[in-house]
Amino acid sequence: MIKLYNNIDKVAFITYLVLVIFGILNIYSSSFDPDYPNIFSLNGSYGRQIMWGGISLIVGVLIFLLEPDFIKKNAIVFYGICLTLLLLVLVIGQERNGAKAWFGVGSFGIQPAEFMKIAVALMIANRLSDINVNVRKKETQLYLAAIIFIPIVLIMLQPDLGTVLVFSSFILVLYREGVVGNIILIGLLYIGVVTTALIFSDTTFNMFSIDVHSKWVIISVLGILTGIIIYATTIFVYKRYRGKIMFRTALISAGAMLLVWGAVTGFKMIPENYQIRRIKITLGLLEDPKKDGYNITQALSAIGSGEFAGKGYKSATLANSTFNHVPEQSTDFIFCTLAEEWGFLGGLVLFSLLTFFIIRLIILAERQRSVFSRTYIYAVACIIFLHFTINVGMVMGVAPVIGIPLPFFSYGGSSLLAFSIMIFIALKLDADRLDIFH
Repeated sequence: MIKLYNNIDKVAFITYLVLVIFGILNIYSSSFDPDYPNIFSLNGSYGRQIMWGGISLIVGVLIFLLEPDFIKKNAIVFYGICLTLLLLVLVIGQERNGAKAWFGVGSFGIQPAEFMKIAVALMIANRLSDINVNVRKKETQLYLAAIIFIPIVLIMLQPDLGTVLVFSSFILVLYREGVVGNIILIGLLYIGVVTTALIFSDTTFNMFSIDVHSKWVIISVLGILTGIIIYATTIFVYKRYRGKIMFRTALISAGAMLLVWGAVTGFKMIPENYQIRRIKITLGLLEDPKKDGYNITQALSAIGSGEFAGKGYKSATLANSTFNHVPEQSTDFIFCTLAEEWGFLGGLVLFSLLTFFIIRLIILAERQRSVFSRTYIYAVACIIFLHFTINVGMVMGVAPVIGIPLPFFSYGGSSLLAFSIMIFIALKLDADRLDIFH
């Protein structure tokens, strides 16, 4: 145990503790209740967050006591347990904010989807660490896709769009481990084309005195570009490569056209709920500042009022429990309290801390001797990065409000415990890197 303690990366561990403590202090400020002024009071969300922080540390100690290969050997068991919990929560779970995603009683609850992210990271690492696996083979890619998409389907049934988006972080992990970069580039192309199509989904263009829906304009443009690329291929590419390039160009273009048609047509057929309305607000398809756009409007006013240096700790006049100007200000919108109290400087400190932490995790990943350890730690870094960017983007109005916590800051026992387990497993694997399996 002494040897393990000496091998633990102190920089990463201290950064984790600083983030958790900083988060608790912000929760205390944002949700302060004068009837329960003691920060340790379990009647306040701050007291419960401290309790979950303590539980996280206890779980961390237990993780450090595990045998070096225990985590790898039991990755599939943990994955199976989490999948079972995702199924059960759809049947007997509590419904909160329109999503049936929680087990629990009263204010205490556990969200299985938070732990599913850890399970998927472990399973991907387990699969890629197999010496007989080639990540470029189709069967391996299909296996990895199944690992990721099976829980995505179950989480969509809750529905929890925010958690589903976080699963896209595993694409970055697969790219690091050798998945062809062209696949990711094509995926980004499709995302860009579909987003553009949705933004203009209610637009028509007058062409030669005929009203043409935007989706047909976009599809036509894609067709013209495909023709140009194919024509250029016949002139500038060697003959033996022409057929392959033409076929792939036509296939990618056909896929993009199909996605445009399907996205624009299907988006209108989806039953409208608060998440869909918030996506429409972000895309500029809907203006509703007093209902579904209310959170963004209030959040931006709180952030702006902090200006450069903020109003001081517990001096927020908008993002606090007294005025409740910003809904969910201690959970998904905790950044508003920080920005109002500490201003631009406070936001910069938070950005710097989380960026430093992510970079430190990448450094830890790169020094691993084990493929399993490297892949898992990369997955943790990517998950935190996606959570961080989407949450801040959501609060600042550049991403849809889909309910995703800010790592280590947002109030929530499941979130804090899940992130802590991620980090402690990463630190454990790193501490055992000289003795661990290959």
